[in-house]
Formats: sequence, structure tokens, C-alpha cells
Amino acid sequence: MGDRPPPRVRLAVTAVFASLIAVGTFFSIPVPQPLYEITWSPAIYLALAVLTDTGTAFSATAIGGFIGEAINITYKGGSPIYPFGMVWARGPEVLIVAWGARKGRKWLAFSMVVATAFETLAFFFPDWAFYAYGLFQYSVASGSSALGLAAFDFGTLIDVVWIPVAFGIIYAAGPAFRRLGFRTNLQEPKAA
Repeated sequence: MGDRPPPRVRLAVTAVFASLIAVGTFFSIPVPQPLYEITWSPAIYLALAVLTDTGTAFSATAIGGFIGEAINITYKGGSPIYPFGMVWARGPEVLIVAWGARKGRKWLAFSMVVATAFETLAFFFPDWAFYAYGLFQYSVASGSSALGLAAFDFGTLIDVVWIPVAFGIIYAAGPAFRRLGFRTNLQEPKAA
């Protein structure tokens, strides 16, 4: 098997963390429209990208984000496109962070910032088009512009506040994940 835990362990970790991400997405901090919300889940999936293999982290993030946002729109309202936007924006974040972690500690924080910027742009460009063309229940009030409304997505950059929390999770949970058989993505410095 090498440096990966058995499939049943990866499946269990995916299920547990998809659930945590869904809960972290549902119990969100509401903000005025059109930004909608700030979720608690970024700290979880940013850390998971380092603690597990990329397949497990990506799956948990995509499934949890989709389910959490689907529950959100069911109870709080919103466009049916939102759950798909979570997969589109947050799944690749995990890949970016895992890449940075494999390059070493110096790259890890930088990759988390880049991942958050990616998420912001992944929301911004589609929203701009959706507002411009009136897609998926998006509409522009008179006196507003599609670009101006989509620019609220830059508020997503606030997710950088979760980076120190993600580091805390990585360092606290790292030994437990190693006992499960995961070799963390974080590249340790070479001994001289």
C-alpha cells in the first residue's frame, strides 16, 4: 500500500470531513446581498488539503460544500447554482494548497492565500456573467451594474482569516492523521 491508508480509511475520513464541511457551510455568517454569507468551513478544507491525500481532501471538500450549500438554499433561500459554485470554487483550492504543501512550509501559507484568491475569482467571473445576462435568478436593479454587483465577491477574500486556524488544525491533528496512515502533504525540511 505504501504511503496511503486503505480505501476504507480514506472513505471514512472523506465522509466525516464532508459532514464537517457541510455543517461549516450551513452554519454560516450571513452578510448582505449579493455576497450572501461567510462560512466556517475554509479552515477545515485548507487543513485537510495538507493532512490527507489530495483525492480525499478534494472529495470531502466538494461533497461537503455541495451538501452544505444545498441545505443553505433549502432553508435560507438562494440560487440553485450556489451548491455547484462551491464545488467549482472550493475543490480546486484543495489542489492549490496540496501543491504548496508539497513544496514546503514557506509555500504553504502562500498557497493558502493563492487558493483564497482563486476562490474569489472563481465566484467573481461567473457572477459577473450571470448578472450581465440575467442567468440563474441573478438580476441587476436599475442604477446598478453587473460588474459592480459581482465585485462584492471580493469580500470572499476575508477567508484569509481562516489560514491561522487551518495551521492550528494541521499541527494539532497531524499526529492523528499519521496514525491513520496518511502521509501529510507538508514537505518537511531536509536534514543537513
